[in-house]
Amino acid sequence: MFPPISRRTFLRITPPGLAALALSPAPGRAAADGVLLSGSAPAALESPWFPSRLHAFVWRNWGLVSPERMAAVVGGNAGDLRKLGGSMGLETPRFPAEKVEGRFHITVIRRNWHLLPYDQLLALLEWDAPRLARTLREDDFLFVKLGNLKPQCAPLRWSAPTEEQNARAAEIAKLAREAFPSGQLEGVDEPYSFLAKLKAPPAPAPATAKPTPPAAADDAPWRMGYSYFALCGDPLLDATLDPYPDALLARLAAAGENAVWLHVELSHLAPLPWLPDNHIADRQAALRTLTARAAKHGIRVFLYLNEPRALPVGASYFTEHPESRGVEASGYRALCTSDPATRAALRDGVAAVCRAVPDLGGFFTITASENLTSCWSHGQGAACPRCGPRGTATVIADVSALVCEGIRAARGGQRYFAWDWGWPDAAAEEIIAKLPAEATLLSVSEWSLPIERGGVKTTVGEYSISSIGPGPRASGHWAAAKKRGLRTAAKIQCGNTWELSAVPWIPVVDNIARHAANLRDAGVTEIMLGWTLGGHPSPNVEAVREILSGGTLDTLAKRLHGETLAAPAAAFWRECSEAFREFPYHIGVVYNAPLQAGPANPLWPARTGYAATMVGIGYDDLTSWRAVYPPEVFAAQLDKVAAGFERAIATLRAAVPAPSPAMAEDLLFAEAAAIHFASVACQTRAVTARDAADKAPLRAEIEREKALAIRLHALRARDSRIGFEASNQYFYTPLDLVEKVINCAWLESRTV
Repeated sequence: MFPPISRRTFLRITPPGLAALALSPAPGRAAADGVLLSGSAPAALESPWFPSRLHAFVWRNWGLVSPERMAAVVGGNAGDLRKLGGSMGLETPRFPAEKVEGRFHITVIRRNWHLLPYDQLLALLEWDAPRLARTLREDDFLFVKLGNLKPQCAPLRWSAPTEEQNARAAEIAKLAREAFPSGQLEGVDEPYSFLAKLKAPPAPAPATAKPTPPAAADDAPWRMGYSYFALCGDPLLDATLDPYPDALLARLAAAGENAVWLHVELSHLAPLPWLPDNHIADRQAALRTLTARAAKHGIRVFLYLNEPRALPVGASYFTEHPESRGVEASGYRALCTSDPATRAALRDGVAAVCRAVPDLGGFFTITASENLTSCWSHGQGAACPRCGPRGTATVIADVSALVCEGIRAARGGQRYFAWDWGWPDAAAEEIIAKLPAEATLLSVSEWSLPIERGGVKTTVGEYSISSIGPGPRASGHWAAAKKRGLRTAAKIQCGNTWELSAVPWIPVVDNIARHAANLRDAGVTEIMLGWTLGGHPSPNVEAVREILSGGTLDTLAKRLHGETLAAPAAAFWRECSEAFREFPYHIGVVYNAPLQAGPANPLWPARTGYAATMVGIGYDDLTSWRAVYPPEVFAAQLDKVAAGFERAIATLRAAVPAPSPAMAEDLLFAEAAAIHFASVACQTRAVTARDAADKAPLRAEIEREKALAIRLHALRARDSRIGFEASNQYFYTPLDLVEKVINCAWLESRTV
């Protein structure tokens, strides 16, 4: 069987078939100084289905960036750019009614990555270089998601289109009108319009539905979720970007959650000597307000800490405090947690947060982290003269002890979860043996679960709903924790996963219910419901509460849909779940395959030479997409999932011709999911046919892709949640799906 690969391992090594993602020391140091990363800087890809790069720039920024700002970047004037867009059939650009400027930066960066050099990208964002450098490093590994490289782009300047370019633009306009005869190329549901809906008071339950179970008591096991739209990095500084408005908290509580979490940096909430911050009091006040509002809904707030965060190698703090120097990696240096000053600052920082926000629910940590924290966090502690002799287990457990010491010093009673994510297998039980007595061990439930898909045997890393845990890794760690008398908790993916995150939830509720039942039977009842993806209130989330409360999938269906519709609803969930269990899971697949973009990922006329990036840009890197699966098996398994979803949809629509709004959402997201899976299968066959110069099969796949893009556009046009995920923002917009039709038509004309 193929070995499991975790996200951290994926970020650090290059196993066969996966893209190399390791950061080199020089670019890391440059980023620390505010100099923008370039990596290998290959030539940018052209999009030859557009008349020019300028036309592509206007198309891809239409409705996201104003023509005035586009003109400031490339020259000309706003009228010129509006006219250029109109020549391709674009309608007058509409912008979201609600202020969402702070929620578009990742979408804008990604779609201009091959179009603009850094100076023009900064002008488009209206940012300075240090802000972009920090975003690329800290915003959930954005530079990794972009491939650890910045393509070389010549400056883009306005020039009046030529007659030939105008003729091609007219062809694009004609094609768009024919493929989308109703117009509304940008869609009816504007980007982020779901914000207003989720901020509005929840609608009352249908009269046919059974009442929601009462809220959990204060001492009930935690069911902890994440906001559907929270930003990573610094969520407490800008009140307009509130990650948990009251109406969302009400919806989460109604779905059975009694805890939520936020990603923070300790220096943002407590004074740390190595990283002073002027806005600590403001963030503390915002956190107090949030905890008070959440408490009214029976919800506690937890903070994710990833500490102590490494500093640039040249940081002045290390000059002044050489005894704090830890190991070095990628231009950053750890703050050595064997140093008394580092230990005191970390302990006192946690205590300061607990005192400032006494109603805080608690903390969870990743101590063998993606970010460099302690000297042993990336396995390099032997290079530290202080941490080397102490060993991996002692140093990693020590960070947990310092957090608990801070909680005790503040006498706040906050809970602490030690997440074993990334702990070396050989050291895990020793780490558990050294954890403080008040710690709860949190483990990814499905990790290391053996599976077989399409005759291929492999093992789950994490982020899988198609595989039903728990796996042997979590079970072994929980057993060791229970032997010590520690509490245990499971981290699962409940609403969606990197198998597909471009829909708010995948309606495979039976898989969730089975997983919850297995955890209940294993005596693990505290559950982290997901990482930054999958936080939308959904039947999936409600299934966890239902099962842990002694219910079943059928009782959940009766409660949500009433007696009449319960049977077809439960049958639909079961059929989708069975189909999803055919998904060709491998950590390389879920990170590299264009699952999140689906039909929005272009088809390329020749090999691009670009490696697929982690849940970012798939390009045409089929070797990385399929990981351990042969191409034909990979495509066939995705087809099985898509076909199974389509059958379930057809069965439910035949049984319930007029579905309720809740059932209609399940149908909508199941169809969108089926299209994504079918598209990746189609792209797999298209790349295979292209590389074999087999024109007839290639033409067939191009035609299928075009049809899938048109279908998905119709769904996305009516629901702005499709294509969105919190840490990546919009993977695609409606215009990207229109572009795919243009891309397919252009490629088709050259495959005769």
